[in-house]
Amino acid sequence: MEWIAQLQGKVVGLDTAPLIYYMEQNPNYLEMMRLFFRSFDRGDFRMVTSTVTLVEVLVYPLRQGNTILAQEYREILLDRENLTAIELTPDIAEIAAQLRASHKY
Repeated sequence: MEWIAQLQGKVVGLDTAPLIYYMEQNPNYLEMMRLFFRSFDRGDFRMVTSTVTLVEVLVYPLRQGNTILAQEYREILLDRENLTAIELTPDIAEIAAQLRASHKY
């Protein structure tokens, strides 16, 4: 797919929702997310996310007592060499808020 090819060699920000769609196999987005993560696993691009993503993705599995899914989230976010999880500082929070405000997300 063309959009995947455009990610080649780039650093891509990973938000919570696409990760949840992939891990929990949301049928509306699953094929798109499979393509994305296959490309990532091949090393076509790097990803960056924040530790807030870990907080957000762990809530549901921990609430449900699903320790297996919780561990899978930890592994995908913390044990990948081409994925960087950045700790959220006040400066980063401010920049993130400005980006969200300017892009209406």
